[in-house]
Amino acid sequence: MKCPFCGSFDGQVLDSRPIEHTSAIRRRRQCNQCKKRYTTYERPEEVILMVIKSDNRREPFDRKKLWASIARACVKRPVSTETIDKIVSEVETEISDYIMEVPSSVIGQKTLQKLLDIDTVAYIRFASVYNNFADVNDFMKELKSLKKEHDKKNIKKK
Repeated sequence: MKCPFCGSFDGQVLDSRPIEHTSAIRRRRQCNQCKKRYTTYERPEEVILMVIKSDNRREPFDRKKLWASIARACVKRPVSTETIDKIVSEVETEISDYIMEVPSSVIGQKTLQKLLDIDTVAYIRFASVYNNFADVNDFMKELKSLKKEHDKKNIKKK
């Protein structure tokens, strides 16, 4: 770290502490050349994760957009905002393994998996938009598939 007083790169850290509610770290430093003290703040560099849309457009990942789409699917359903927050956080954590870009299909599939475990109606609502159901037949196919999975689970429980 370059001393702001004399420009020397010879210095030492005297004290480090995290700043509450942020990912920043406050460091108290002393220059070994001029002996003056100064404070620096360090923050991790945030890499913007780009979402590759189905038409190959790219846009930055937007947590709020994902939250809003899940909330829309959960309207008038017994799904709390805390549960929606949890889903978004889990999906966000899972896609953080991707470097720089993630296909929107991955985000959609991970969200669908989470919704299926929580509320089947919210799952169908989200799937209808995500899978771009064209007509009632698409809807019925998904419902039949969902019913088949539900029946399998019930047989295993018995």
